Amino acid sequence: MNQPEANSPFYQHSGRVPFASRLSWHARRSMYKAFMARFRPGPETRILDVGVTSDCTYIESNYLEKLYPYPGQITCVGTEDGSHLMREYPGIRYQQVRPGEPLPFGDRAFDVVFSNAVVEHTGDRASQSAFIHELCRVGRAFFVTTPSRLFPVEHHSGLPFVHYLPAPVFRTLLRPTRYAYWAEESNLNILTLRKFKRLFPPGVKLETKVIRLGGFPSNLIAMGTVTW
Repeated sequence: MNQPEANSPFYQHSGRVPFASRLSWHARRSMYKAFMARFRPGPETRILDVGVTSDCTYIESNYLEKLYPYPGQITCVGTEDGSHLMREYPGIRYQQVRPGEPLPFGDRAFDVVFSNAVVEHTGDRASQSAFIHELCRVGRAFFVTTPSRLFPVEHHSGLPFVHYLPAPVFRTLLRPTRYAYWAEESNLNILTLRKFKRLFPPGVKLETKVIRLGGFPSNLIAMGTVTW
């Protein structure tokens, strides 16, 4: 197996700020608690984690695998090399996938599909909606999170307030800078709660929750069951 990358591109800027990492870990522990409280998974619950990262340097990376008590019931997929997870967490299964392609699983193959901070990296709204529909196809239930556009610091670049500007202006400002990676819609397309909810198909029972840091909405959670 290949060795994992020291740093994923998704942490190239925010990961350089230790305080940001601590805040992220706090928010992700809150999201994990929300996941466990909503679904109360047991040793027989089959979970698919969509979007694990190759990063192995930050505590907040792949937090489900770190915290979940039944690793043998987790199958995880990602576009990066996550093979190290099978060594770090014996029993976990990992499969690498290509961006934008259907997941290599049958309909309702899993009890819960978990996806943390992935949908904002899947492209335009149509591509984001297709990604959400695919999560709902392979699971009986879902737990999907994404950073909130209303948080004053943009999670990936670490820049304050500039993401409040209209998206074309935001992208134009970032393109000539070292943050150019985040200027491309295919790499970052952040969401408000209203737009996040619109990505889900009508045949789901949808619940939402907002995680707050310092009183500001930091992360959005959409969870529920597939009813079709």
